[in-house]
Amino acid sequence: MSVLRGQFSSRLGFILASAGSAVGIGNLVGFPVMASKNGGAAFLLIYIFFIAFVCFPVMLAEISMGRASQKSPVGAFSNLSDGDKAWRMVGGLAILTPFMIAVFYTVITVWILIYMLQSAMGNLETLADPATFGATVGSPVVFAYLVGLLALLFFILAHGVQGGIERAARVMMPTLIVMLLAMIAFVLTFDNASAGLSFYLVPDFSKIDSGVINSALNHGFFSLSLGMGILITYGSYLNKKENMVSATRFVAVADTGVALLAGLLVIPAVFAVDPAVQGDDLSDSSISLMFSYLPHVFLELQNIIGYFGASLVATVFFTLVFFAALTSLVSITEIPIAYLMDDKDKSRRDSITWIAGLMVIFVIMATLSFGMSDFFTGFMHYGGLDKSFFDLIYDVFYETILPLIGFTVCLFVCYRWKKHRMHEEVSLHVDGYSGSLLENYVSISLGTFIPVILLAVFLNNVSRIYFAHNLFGF
Repeated sequence: MSVLRGQFSSRLGFILASAGSAVGIGNLVGFPVMASKNGGAAFLLIYIFFIAFVCFPVMLAEISMGRASQKSPVGAFSNLSDGDKAWRMVGGLAILTPFMIAVFYTVITVWILIYMLQSAMGNLETLADPATFGATVGSPVVFAYLVGLLALLFFILAHGVQGGIERAARVMMPTLIVMLLAMIAFVLTFDNASAGLSFYLVPDFSKIDSGVINSALNHGFFSLSLGMGILITYGSYLNKKENMVSATRFVAVADTGVALLAGLLVIPAVFAVDPAVQGDDLSDSSISLMFSYLPHVFLELQNIIGYFGASLVATVFFTLVFFAALTSLVSITEIPIAYLMDDKDKSRRDSITWIAGLMVIFVIMATLSFGMSDFFTGFMHYGGLDKSFFDLIYDVFYETILPLIGFTVCLFVCYRWKKHRMHEEVSLHVDGYSGSLLENYVSISLGTFIPVILLAVFLNNVSRIYFAHNLFGF
């Protein structure tokens, strides 16, 4: 007997939920530092180019697969290929990948929760201590916060598509945008904030190299939830009467807009504290920037707005990032749940029980990777470096498999499902799409240069991560 899957109540519900999955830690923290270190507006232009001309067609492909099949990735690849077992295995990879990404994302989200609550309790000075982050992630106290986070996550998921995922997105996404805009307006009143704006928005093309181009595409792919099965699954919850093209465009614009706005917050705030800072002074990793560098920046704001004001700013910022992380985590975790409902005919409650149990096991292993267990901390050695269990998950499922799944999606819609079937699905209730320049571009790009780009990114990531060699060293 088929399990009732649920459906978004409207196009707005789909847009907010999909944007919630897209807008995450990378937008609010990773993107600003990538832009500032890699040529400012020069990086922005490359990023926007990839979003518009590479990511958008893949978004349409994934959403159309979901809506046409009314299934999660395994069912979508299987049904649309008439039960081809090879393609069903590709769908299985698109289930395993979001599950494992949810594991490392849960670990990072619980750190954000800790910093948010500690900021609210007035412990900003402690958070700004360089030793605090290492002591926090290596302490068993993390597990107490983890229980609360997982309880909140699965409480939302237990209420289904409309009552849980969509309702949470309707509250958290507008709140996130309002808080972000308010923070930007506040930070831009500081002295020297304009220097941060110039640094962020003035292009420096001399910093563009193959690594920067690769990072821009990788970030765009991850940020828009491509290759994770999220958009296939959310597409299966989208009503056939909704305009898929405009909904997809709204999601892409919202995600990119939040990333651009985040740069207007983070970089001017840094310059307000230290006018002499340069892009190379910022951390190479969003994790280090968020948990080590920015608390120090917020603490320095006490010279402008006092300690209470600085603590309030830090609390609002970490609340922003927490909302973004939680909406993404909800979306990622829904994929394996939808798979169990679709392919195993399990109820939502039973599916959540299975996924929650498995996640607890893997999240504990990943959490132990930060000094609490020598075994998980020094789990493997490759690419000339010792890697933890957490590092392995990140390298394999985020850096490596996402572009590979994107590559297979392009091949699937063009040469197995066939492009005309995809366009029939996309064109439902979309006036002017059939025969348009957009349809022709999507058709040509998905069958030619986009899969070539994604395959090149995949091969370069494999070579760079596992063999310490950049294939495109310019």
